[in-house]
Amino acid sequence: MALNSHFLLPNRFRSSFPPIRGVAGVPPISRSISPQTTPFPLRFCAHAAQSSGFPSVSALSSTATPETSSFTWDDAVRASQPEYAPGDSSDLSGFFEKIKFCNRGSEMRFEFVSFVIEENTVGYIHNRFVEHLKRFEEVFVIKDSSSHGARFGYCVTLHDKLGTPEERTAAVGEVIKCLVEEQEDLIPGIRNELYPVTSSFGGRVYFSLERAAAPYFGIKAYGIHMNGFVESGDEKLLWVAKRSLVKPTYPGMLDHLVAGGLVCDYLFRSASLLIHSLDQSKSYYPHYVAESVHKFSWWQFQPHGISCQENVVKECEEEAGIPQSISVKALPVGAVSYVDIDGDRFKRDVLFCYDLKLPESFVPKNQDGEVEGFNLMPVGSVANIVRRTHFYKPNCSLVVIDFLFRHGYIYPESLGYLDLLQSLRSGNCS
Repeated sequence: MALNSHFLLPNRFRSSFPPIRGVAGVPPISRSISPQTTPFPLRFCAHAAQSSGFPSVSALSSTATPETSSFTWDDAVRASQPEYAPGDSSDLSGFFEKIKFCNRGSEMRFEFVSFVIEENTVGYIHNRFVEHLKRFEEVFVIKDSSSHGARFGYCVTLHDKLGTPEERTAAVGEVIKCLVEEQEDLIPGIRNELYPVTSSFGGRVYFSLERAAAPYFGIKAYGIHMNGFVESGDEKLLWVAKRSLVKPTYPGMLDHLVAGGLVCDYLFRSASLLIHSLDQSKSYYPHYVAESVHKFSWWQFQPHGISCQENVVKECEEEAGIPQSISVKALPVGAVSYVDIDGDRFKRDVLFCYDLKLPESFVPKNQDGEVEGFNLMPVGSVANIVRRTHFYKPNCSLVVIDFLFRHGYIYPESLGYLDLLQSLRSGNCS
């Protein structure tokens, strides 16, 4: 089994943290939010109208005003500037805090029951959420169990008559649709994208599940996050994205240049195949299939996963306008993982990390409307934003910290180095 090279670094002293590289002579962070020209070598990329009150070259769209966003690019720049407080350069607590935030609720694990398919545990469902599923007896079965660590003496599985991934996908999808129609906030943020349900990456796909419902069933979710960086002389800079304010999750927060979930791709089939499949299933779950035959009789969901590299290329084009001739050079560099339990949600995510060195002349341009703007910042400045603020989408912080390790911005002599390194993979990477 190959090891990441940064796991082999020595850890003999762990006594002090060398300063993260910044720009000398920059004044301490100001609490004022009035616009000012930054002394950092930033490159702002605008693909919409300029926002009044900001520097002449703006990274903000016309909708992203200080009144509609919780923070601005100027706020992020100020947070990135070095403070001269004693001991600041040796403090890793800000990084630990971000990792802890992504791994909340471990003490609540006992409130969840196993979700089992064909004797394999594929997820975990909160006992409260199970109550919503019990009435759908043709789909979900509550089964006595002691072999899956069931604290409550039972596990949740799918009806034996749902024998194929297609049948399971259709049946569970109709249940979710019914629940959302009855109580919209039960599963908020429906995406109309499907995640593969599997016990391990690359393993058998038992069925596909609406992306927004994934944490309510505690299934493993996989994604790709790409660090787009530029080398200018002896300095490295990272392209930082700011999410659109209309995004259903984490609107207006900082993000990677490119990131996305590994959802199912769909192969369209003839109407006869779908109708045949659903007709065969009517006897198993008649209340949920009839409407599907009427509304969706012209196509069929057929899960067909695309590779991580293919997903990187696709997302590069959609999110940043990076042509395939460049994006195919993105390198897989490892993964981070976390387990976040919040209420009825049990998130088990694995993020595959990629690095892509971009030409200095390249300027990203969003294609899908999900990004408000981009900013090219020194890596040390990005590190300070992660360390000092909550401006980044939470799981992006883990990928940035991983980048800092691999590119030599955190030294083995830093107190807590190995603990921080290990905590980047708090979830089960399988």
